[in-house]
Amino acid sequence: MKNRPVRLGLQLHPQGADYAHIRESVAAAEELGVDVLFNWDHFFPLYGDADGKHFECWTMLAAWAEQTQRVQIGALVTCNSYRNPDLLADMARTVDHISAGRLVLGIGSGWFERDYTEYGFDFGTAGSRLDDLAAALPRIEKRWAALNPPPTRQIPVLIGGGGEKKTLRLVARHADIWHTFAQGDELAHKLEVLRGHCARAGREFADIEVSVGVGGPGRLGRLPAAPEVEGQPLYDKGVRLFTIGVGGPTYNVTAVEPWLAWRDALNAR
Repeated sequence: MKNRPVRLGLQLHPQGADYAHIRESVAAAEELGVDVLFNWDHFFPLYGDADGKHFECWTMLAAWAEQTQRVQIGALVTCNSYRNPDLLADMARTVDHISAGRLVLGIGSGWFERDYTEYGFDFGTAGSRLDDLAAALPRIEKRWAALNPPPTRQIPVLIGGGGEKKTLRLVARHADIWHTFAQGDELAHKLEVLRGHCARAGREFADIEVSVGVGGPGRLGRLPAAPEVEGQPLYDKGVRLFTIGVGGPTYNVTAVEPWLAWRDALNAR
C-alpha cells in the first residue's frame, strides 16, 4: 500500500429529517474535521418508516457544495440506473465546479427495488445492472473529456460493492476508491481478488484507496465500536477511508469524535 493518510467519512442518511437538521449537521461535521461527507442515492427511506421523509441525492450535493468550504462531498453511492450516464457526468462536473474541486463520484449498480418500481426504472437483474454500470463508466469518462469547461481535475471515482467477478473488475479498471462493508477474512479475500484484477488490467493495486463502512451496513444506522476495536484490524489490512453512517430526525455527528482522534494519532506517526 502507498503511504496514504487515514481519512474519515460521515454519511448523513437523507431520511427521517427536516432539511434544516441536515444543513446543521453538514456544518457541524465540517467544523469537527470530517474528511468526506456522503449522502445516498435513494427515493425512499431504507429503514424505519418506509414512507417517511426523504430527500433526493444530487440536488442535495449541489447545496452542500455551496454550503461547505473544505470537506469532500459525494454519494455513497449514486445508482447508475437512475440517470443517463452522460447526464450524470455533466451533473458531477457541475457540482465539482460549485465545490471548487471537492466532489467524489460514488457510483454503484443499484439494488433497492422500490426505487425502480415507483420511479419507472427497469429493475432487471443483479447481473444486468452490473453490465449497465460497466457500459456507463466509459461513457462518463468520455463525457468528462468533452465537456466545456471540463471538470476542475480528474474527479475521483468511488465504486461500491463486493462482487468478485464483475464489480471488483470494474474497480480495477475505473475506480480511485473501492468501498465495501466487508471485514475480517472476507475483506482479506476480496482484497486479493482485487489485486488480481488490477494485475490483469495493468493497474497498480496501491493506486486504489480502500474504504470500509464501519458499524455495519450504513443503511442500518448502527454506530461503530471504538476505533481501536473495529478500526485497527481494518487499518492493518490497508483500509484508509472509514465511514460512519448516521440518520435523522437529528444526526449524532459527535459519534465521529473518537474516530477523528484516532485518525489524527495515526496520521501523526
